[in-house]
Amino acid sequence: MEAYQDFAYVYDTFMDATPYEEWCERICRLITKYGVSKPERDAEDVLDSEKNLVVDLGCGTGTLTSALYQKGYDMIGVDNSESMLGIAMEKRMESGEEILYLLQDMRELELYSTVGTVVSVCDCVNYVLEEEELLEVFSLVNNYLYPGGIFIFDFNTDYKYREVIGDTTIAENRDDCSFIWENYYDEESCINQYDVTVFVQEEEDLFRRFTETHFQRGYTCQQISRLLEKAGLTTVELMDADTEQPVCDTTQRVLVVAREQGKTVQ
Repeated sequence: MEAYQDFAYVYDTFMDATPYEEWCERICRLITKYGVSKPERDAEDVLDSEKNLVVDLGCGTGTLTSALYQKGYDMIGVDNSESMLGIAMEKRMESGEEILYLLQDMRELELYSTVGTVVSVCDCVNYVLEEEELLEVFSLVNNYLYPGGIFIFDFNTDYKYREVIGDTTIAENRDDCSFIWENYYDEESCINQYDVTVFVQEEEDLFRRFTETHFQRGYTCQQISRLLEKAGLTTVELMDADTEQPVCDTTQRVLVVAREQGKTVQ
Protein backbone atom coordinates (compact mmCIF):
# COMPACT_ATOMS: atom_id res chain seq x y z
CA MET A 1 0.00 0.00 0.00
CA GLU A 2 1.24 3.51 -0.81
CA ALA A 3 1.98 5.86 2.07
CA TYR A 4 -0.51 8.43 3.31
CA GLN A 5 -3.75 6.89 2.09
CA ASP A 6 -5.84 5.77 5.08
CA PHE A 7 -3.19 7.24 7.38
CA ALA A 8 -4.05 10.67 5.98
CA TYR A 9 -7.35 10.67 7.87
CA VAL A 10 -5.66 10.34 11.27
CA TYR A 11 -2.51 12.29 10.38
CA ASP A 12 -3.57 15.55 12.01
CA THR A 13 -4.62 13.69 15.15
CA PHE A 14 -1.21 12.17 15.67
CA MET A 15 0.61 15.35 14.60
CA ASP A 16 -1.25 17.64 16.98
CA ALA A 17 1.90 18.32 19.01
CA THR A 18 3.90 19.39 15.94
CA PRO A 19 5.02 23.04 16.40
CA TYR A 20 3.68 24.32 13.08
CA GLU A 21 3.29 27.89 14.36
CA GLU A 22 6.89 27.89 15.56
CA TRP A 23 8.03 26.52 12.20
CA CYS A 24 5.96 29.16 10.41
CA GLU A 25 7.52 32.00 12.42
CA ARG A 26 11.02 30.65 11.74
CA ILE A 27 10.36 30.32 8.01
CA CYS A 28 9.05 33.89 7.90
CA ARG A 29 12.20 35.11 9.65
CA LEU A 30 14.41 33.24 7.19
CA ILE A 31 12.50 34.58 4.18
CA THR A 32 12.90 38.10 5.53
CA LYS A 33 16.60 37.54 6.20
CA TYR A 34 17.61 35.75 3.00
CA GLY A 35 14.79 35.75 0.49
CA VAL A 36 12.93 37.88 -2.02
CA SER A 37 9.33 37.01 -1.14
CA LYS A 38 7.13 39.47 0.72
CA PRO A 39 3.75 38.83 2.36
CA GLU A 40 1.95 40.96 -0.20
CA ARG A 41 -0.77 39.10 -2.07
CA ASP A 42 -2.31 40.42 -5.29
CA ALA A 43 0.72 42.41 -6.38
CA GLU A 44 -0.01 44.41 -9.52
CA ASP A 45 3.44 43.86 -11.04
CA VAL A 46 3.79 40.40 -12.61
CA LEU A 47 7.37 39.97 -11.41
CA ASP A 48 6.40 40.95 -7.87
CA SER A 49 3.54 38.46 -7.92
CA GLU A 50 5.95 35.69 -8.95
CA LYS A 51 8.66 36.46 -6.41
CA ASN A 52 6.06 36.70 -3.63
CA LEU A 53 4.76 33.20 -4.36
CA VAL A 54 5.66 30.53 -1.79
CA VAL A 55 5.42 26.81 -2.56
CA ASP A 56 4.94 24.28 0.24
CA LEU A 57 6.49 21.14 -1.24
CA GLY A 58 5.06 18.03 0.43
CA CYS A 59 2.33 20.12 2.03
CA GLY A 60 0.34 17.17 3.40
CA THR A 61 -2.94 18.29 4.96
CA GLY A 62 -1.99 21.95 4.50
CA THR A 63 -1.45 23.01 8.11
CA LEU A 64 1.80 24.90 7.44
CA THR A 65 0.51 26.09 4.06
CA SER A 66 -2.44 27.71 5.79
CA ALA A 67 -0.24 29.22 8.51
CA LEU A 68 1.99 30.89 5.90
CA TYR A 69 -1.09 32.08 3.99
CA GLN A 70 -2.33 33.72 7.18
CA LYS A 71 1.01 35.55 7.35
CA GLY A 72 0.15 37.14 4.01
CA TYR A 73 2.01 34.95 1.52
CA ASP A 74 0.45 33.80 -1.74
CA MET A 75 0.62 30.01 -1.32
CA ILE A 76 0.79 26.91 -3.51
CA GLY A 77 0.69 23.49 -1.83
CA VAL A 78 2.13 20.44 -3.62
CA ASP A 79 1.77 16.83 -2.50
CA ASN A 80 1.64 13.39 -4.14
CA SER A 81 -1.04 12.01 -1.79
CA GLU A 82 -4.56 12.55 -3.05
CA SER A 83 -5.93 11.71 0.40
CA MET A 84 -3.75 14.29 2.16
CA LEU A 85 -4.64 16.96 -0.40
CA GLY A 86 -8.32 16.11 -0.03
CA ILE A 87 -8.12 17.05 3.64
CA ALA A 88 -6.13 20.20 2.80
CA MET A 89 -8.84 21.28 0.37
CA GLU A 90 -11.57 20.60 2.92
CA LYS A 91 -9.74 22.97 5.27
CA ARG A 92 -9.46 25.53 2.47
CA MET A 93 -13.18 25.33 1.83
CA GLU A 94 -13.96 25.91 5.51
CA SER A 95 -11.50 28.80 5.86
CA GLY A 96 -12.06 30.49 2.51
CA GLU A 97 -8.29 30.74 1.99
CA GLU A 98 -7.25 31.13 -1.65
CA ILE A 99 -4.54 28.46 -1.77
CA LEU A 100 -3.77 26.51 -4.93
CA TYR A 101 -3.18 22.79 -4.27
CA LEU A 102 -1.45 20.61 -6.86
CA LEU A 103 -1.35 16.80 -6.93
CA GLN A 104 2.26 16.22 -7.99
CA ASP A 105 5.27 14.14 -7.08
CA MET A 106 8.12 16.47 -6.09
CA ARG A 107 10.35 14.56 -8.51
CA GLU A 108 8.09 15.78 -11.33
CA LEU A 109 7.39 19.29 -10.08
CA GLU A 110 5.71 21.49 -12.70
CA LEU A 111 4.68 25.06 -11.91
CA TYR A 112 3.15 27.77 -14.08
CA SER A 113 5.78 30.41 -13.20
CA THR A 114 8.82 31.04 -11.08
CA VAL A 115 8.30 31.46 -7.33
CA GLY A 116 10.23 33.37 -4.71
CA THR A 117 10.38 30.67 -2.07
CA VAL A 118 10.03 26.89 -1.81
CA VAL A 119 9.64 25.30 1.61
CA SER A 120 9.55 21.62 2.54
CA VAL A 121 9.31 20.50 6.15
CA CYS A 122 8.64 17.38 8.20
CA ASP A 123 11.42 15.38 6.47
CA CYS A 124 9.66 15.18 3.11
CA VAL A 125 12.96 14.95 1.23
CA ASN A 126 13.82 11.78 3.17
CA TYR A 127 11.10 10.01 1.18
CA VAL A 128 13.31 10.44 -1.90
CA LEU A 129 15.42 7.31 -1.63
CA GLU A 130 17.99 7.74 -4.42
CA GLU A 131 20.57 10.51 -4.69
CA GLU A 132 19.89 10.85 -8.41
CA GLU A 133 16.21 11.48 -7.73
CA LEU A 134 16.95 13.96 -4.94
CA LEU A 135 19.27 15.79 -7.33
CA GLU A 136 16.34 15.98 -9.76
CA VAL A 137 14.13 17.46 -7.01
CA PHE A 138 16.76 20.09 -6.19
CA SER A 139 17.26 20.87 -9.88
CA LEU A 140 13.51 21.36 -10.40
CA VAL A 141 13.32 23.61 -7.36
CA ASN A 142 16.23 25.65 -8.72
CA ASN A 143 14.56 25.84 -12.11
CA TYR A 144 11.37 27.34 -10.68
CA LEU A 145 12.99 29.72 -8.20
CA TYR A 146 12.85 33.41 -9.02
CA PRO A 147 16.32 35.03 -9.26
CA GLY A 148 17.73 35.09 -5.76
CA GLY A 149 14.87 32.97 -4.44
CA ILE A 150 15.42 30.52 -1.60
CA PHE A 151 14.67 26.90 -0.75
CA ILE A 152 14.04 26.18 2.94
CA PHE A 153 13.78 22.51 3.89
CA ASP A 154 14.61 20.02 6.60
CA PHE A 155 15.81 16.43 6.60
CA ASN A 156 16.39 13.66 9.10
CA THR A 157 20.03 12.68 9.41
CA ASP A 158 21.54 9.27 9.02
CA TYR A 159 22.50 9.56 12.71
CA LYS A 160 18.84 9.81 13.73
CA TYR A 161 17.84 6.64 11.91
CA ARG A 162 20.96 4.72 12.89
CA GLU A 163 21.23 5.68 16.56
CA VAL A 164 17.86 7.01 17.71
CA ILE A 165 14.80 5.51 16.01
CA GLY A 166 16.17 2.64 13.92
CA ASP A 167 14.90 -0.80 14.97
CA THR A 168 12.57 0.67 17.61
CA THR A 169 8.83 0.45 18.10
CA ILE A 170 6.73 3.49 18.96
CA ALA A 171 3.13 3.22 20.13
CA GLU A 172 0.56 5.85 21.02
CA ASN A 173 -3.00 5.56 22.26
CA ARG A 174 -5.67 8.25 21.82
CA ASP A 175 -9.35 8.31 22.75
CA ASP A 176 -10.60 7.11 19.37
CA CYS A 177 -7.47 5.85 17.61
CA SER A 178 -4.11 4.24 18.30
CA PHE A 179 -1.01 3.39 16.32
CA ILE A 180 2.02 1.11 16.42
CA TRP A 181 5.05 2.42 14.49
CA GLU A 182 7.75 -0.20 13.89
CA ASN A 183 11.11 0.87 12.47
CA TYR A 184 13.65 -1.28 10.62
CA TYR A 185 16.88 0.42 9.63
CA ASP A 186 19.34 -0.93 7.08
CA GLU A 187 22.76 0.66 7.60
CA GLU A 188 24.10 -0.38 4.22
CA SER A 189 21.40 1.36 2.19
CA CYS A 190 20.62 3.99 4.88
CA ILE A 191 16.94 3.16 4.39
CA ASN A 192 14.52 3.16 7.28
CA GLN A 193 11.30 1.19 6.85
CA TYR A 194 8.27 2.23 8.90
CA ASP A 195 5.41 -0.23 9.30
CA VAL A 196 2.52 1.80 10.67
CA THR A 197 -0.52 -0.02 12.05
CA VAL A 198 -3.45 2.17 13.01
CA PHE A 199 -6.64 1.29 14.88
CA VAL A 200 -9.52 3.74 14.39
CA GLN A 201 -12.70 3.54 16.45
CA GLU A 202 -15.78 3.49 14.22
CA GLU A 203 -18.35 2.33 16.77
CA GLU A 204 -18.25 1.92 20.54
CA ASP A 205 -16.63 -1.52 20.48
CA LEU A 206 -15.58 -1.66 16.83
CA PHE A 207 -12.14 -0.57 15.60
CA ARG A 208 -10.92 -0.60 12.00
CA ARG A 209 -7.32 -1.68 11.50
CA PHE A 210 -5.09 -0.68 8.60
CA THR A 211 -1.36 -0.82 7.89
CA GLU A 212 0.90 1.32 5.72
CA THR A 213 4.60 0.96 4.95
CA HIS A 214 6.80 4.02 4.56
CA PHE A 215 10.44 4.21 3.44
CA GLN A 216 12.83 7.05 4.20
CA ARG A 217 16.53 7.50 3.59
CA GLY A 218 18.93 9.12 6.02
CA TYR A 219 21.24 11.76 4.52
CA THR A 220 24.32 13.57 5.77
CA CYS A 221 24.96 17.31 5.50
CA GLN A 222 27.81 16.56 3.11
CA GLN A 223 25.52 14.63 0.75
CA ILE A 224 22.84 17.32 0.81
CA SER A 225 25.31 20.17 0.24
CA ARG A 226 26.94 18.30 -2.65
CA LEU A 227 23.59 17.65 -4.34
CA LEU A 228 22.45 21.24 -3.86
CA GLU A 229 25.66 22.48 -5.49
CA LYS A 230 25.22 20.10 -8.43
CA ALA A 231 21.68 21.40 -8.85
CA GLY A 232 22.93 24.99 -9.04
CA LEU A 233 21.89 26.04 -5.55
CA THR A 234 24.12 27.68 -2.97
CA THR A 235 23.87 26.60 0.67
CA VAL A 236 23.29 29.72 2.76
CA GLU A 237 22.72 28.25 6.21
CA LEU A 238 22.57 24.91 8.01
CA MET A 239 21.19 24.61 11.52
CA ASP A 240 19.93 22.01 13.95
CA ALA A 241 16.18 22.14 13.27
CA ASP A 242 15.30 21.28 16.87
CA THR A 243 17.58 23.77 18.64
CA GLU A 244 18.47 26.34 15.93
CA GLN A 245 22.09 25.81 16.99
CA PRO A 246 24.96 24.81 14.66
CA VAL A 247 24.79 21.27 13.31
CA CYS A 248 26.79 18.71 15.28
CA ASP A 249 27.45 14.96 15.15
CA THR A 250 24.28 14.21 17.15
CA THR A 251 21.93 16.48 15.21
CA GLN A 252 18.81 14.53 14.30
CA ARG A 253 17.09 16.97 11.96
CA VAL A 254 18.83 19.65 9.87
CA LEU A 255 17.22 22.80 8.53
CA VAL A 256 18.73 24.08 5.28
CA VAL A 257 18.47 27.41 3.51
CA ALA A 258 19.72 27.33 -0.09
CA ARG A 259 19.60 30.09 -2.70
CA GLU A 260 19.12 30.17 -6.44
CA GLN A 261 22.05 31.64 -8.31
CA GLY A 262 22.70 32.48 -11.90
CA LYS A 263 19.34 33.72 -13.16
CA THR A 264 18.73 37.35 -14.06
CA VAL A 265 15.45 39.24 -14.16
CA GLN A 266 14.33 39.71 -17.74
